[in-house]
Amino acid sequence: MSLPHAAFAIPGDINTLTGGYIYERRLLEGLRTLGHNVKHIELAASFPDPSPEHMADAMKQLQALPEDCPLILDGLVYGSIETQGLAQMRAPIVAMIHHPLALESGLSDERRSHLYQTERDNLTFARHVLVPSPHTATILAKDYGVDPKSISIARPGTDKPTGVSTPIDPPLILSVGIQHPRKGHDILLKALASITDQNWQAVIVGSPYDAEHAEDLVGLQEQLGLMERVQLAGRVSAEELGDFYQRASIFALATRYEGYGIVFDEALAHGLPIVSCHTGAVPDTVPEEVGLLVPPEEPEPFANALRQLLEDKAKRNTMAAASQHAGKTLPSWLDTARVASDVLTALSAHSSVASANREVSSSP
Repeated sequence: MSLPHAAFAIPGDINTLTGGYIYERRLLEGLRTLGHNVKHIELAASFPDPSPEHMADAMKQLQALPEDCPLILDGLVYGSIETQGLAQMRAPIVAMIHHPLALESGLSDERRSHLYQTERDNLTFARHVLVPSPHTATILAKDYGVDPKSISIARPGTDKPTGVSTPIDPPLILSVGIQHPRKGHDILLKALASITDQNWQAVIVGSPYDAEHAEDLVGLQEQLGLMERVQLAGRVSAEELGDFYQRASIFALATRYEGYGIVFDEALAHGLPIVSCHTGAVPDTVPEEVGLLVPPEEPEPFANALRQLLEDKAKRNTMAAASQHAGKTLPSWLDTARVASDVLTALSAHSSVASANREVSSSP
């Protein structure tokens, strides 16, 4: 049986190294591997703050899709595109919501309110919604009025490590996340500054997504006297990142919020104990026996959790073993694609039935 064709609209460069882009690129590839003919529509990278020209171009491309071509629409676009234009689309829409845009860090009250109302209104036009976590599904059902029956959880897949874990000494604390305020690298730096009496080294991997924040991180690193012990590695190759994971003893991310957090699964796949924050989807993603989760925005509890693992090697090893066990149960990217494939197939079947009924009703 041939699988239905579809379209997937994503803003900007699909090869951008953030969790959301990695997720959508692998989902697109997985759908094609399963046999779907999926058209990739590249919209302007300016979403969720498009210029009038970029908004008009997006609406032109999306409204041109035929009614028998289901469209997966990225959340950066879905939560900010014009509601009136969305209502005029013929193609059945699948919203891909990593986390609601109104939950992003650093928004003004006015901006947060606008994004909330726009996304809530736009979600009424989604035939189905794909989310990466139960946490996001709960938020959409509770706060955005989405019918739980129209939500499917497509948990991110994970690639199995090819190398062998070889922790180095002094223990390497690894953090992975773009240099954006939401990732909490400033909190991590402050936490590290309070445990300089311990023996450790640290690397923070992630592109400078927010240039001003990236500069602030360098300034904070200098101010805290961490230039010799913490490496702000920026963007690295997949091979370099794999090497960091293999040499690390602890994974640490002081995130302010996560709709999922692919990097936690990467840490599990590499058998690393995790120190992070009790926020968003993190408690659902990080098994209790693997992670020490503390309140967000608080460097001292984060530092204390790191200190526990540095001082208690037996505890660290026990958590590492639990992490390795959990990592073996993680889904593959093809598993992720199968969830979306089932959604597209169901929508296509529904559209075919509706079309046949219209033909019958219009016959003389």
